Amino acid sequence: MAEHMSDSHFKTMSFMFRFRDFFLPRKNVLKEVNIKPGFRILDYGCGPGSYTVVASKLVGSTGKVYALDIHPLAIKRVKERAEKKRLSNIETIQSDCATGLEPDSIDVAFLYDVLHGLDQPEAVFAELHRVLKPDGTLSVNDHHYQPEQIISKITGGGLFVLANRGKKTCNFSKSKGVSQ
Repeated sequence: MAEHMSDSHFKTMSFMFRFRDFFLPRKNVLKEVNIKPGFRILDYGCGPGSYTVVASKLVGSTGKVYALDIHPLAIKRVKERAEKKRLSNIETIQSDCATGLEPDSIDVAFLYDVLHGLDQPEAVFAELHRVLKPDGTLSVNDHHYQPEQIISKITGGGLFVLANRGKKTCNFSKSKGVSQ
């Protein structure tokens, strides 16, 4: 991911997300991803955890949500939110790319409002391809890009194909016959 933002920028962004999440609940975005209890989710570039917390409730006690971010305050904030809400199925990962997760272990990976800030998107796409299950979903949205731009960026390297396009997300499947 890109070099992390300043602490003050992160705090400002987190504050603005509280208003966004109040007026535009993240659960409405996640409805397009068809998350089921027991799923293993990777929230790549989780920020303050808006999607992480909602996904945690959707996967339930038998599921797991991995919240990955480069910024130490993001990791701290997600841990605080999980503890406050007593969500024991959230695990944080501080990293700029590598997840440390097993291959083919993730049902859904979120890449929400992160694509525009990636320094090495190909490396991130390769890591997401590696950890997604063969029938897994990469769900992407980024308000900095039009959906056609997102589709082009994600499918351009040949690792992913468009599975469906919702109102808020573009969802991708792993390309068949491609291994990492």
